[in-house]
Amino acid sequence: GIPDIMGYLSLCDLSVPPHVAAAAKAARYNRRVFLAPFWDEIFTQDSERKQTRAEAEATCAVMRETYIALGYQITELPRTDIATRADFVCKQLAN
Repeated sequence: GIPDIMGYLSLCDLSVPPHVAAAAKAARYNRRVFLAPFWDEIFTQDSERKQTRAEAEATCAVMRETYIALGYQITELPRTDIATRADFVCKQLAN
């Protein structure tokens, strides 16, 4: 999403172009967003995920900061199995 682009630009020490910042303000998501936190126990590198541990941790931190700066409420997903996380999301959405 657009906030993610802003986060990745920040992570790479690049400035956010004005049109991207404007798009993030104009095309808002639901106020509450779910964040999958960095979870060392399940972290792995493969052909799709090339980030190092440090990069993955920094990515999580910058995404949290970016979404909060844009006025979103972060709901962190629990570090548990997929079914429990899915149940958590469903319960959160029912509130």
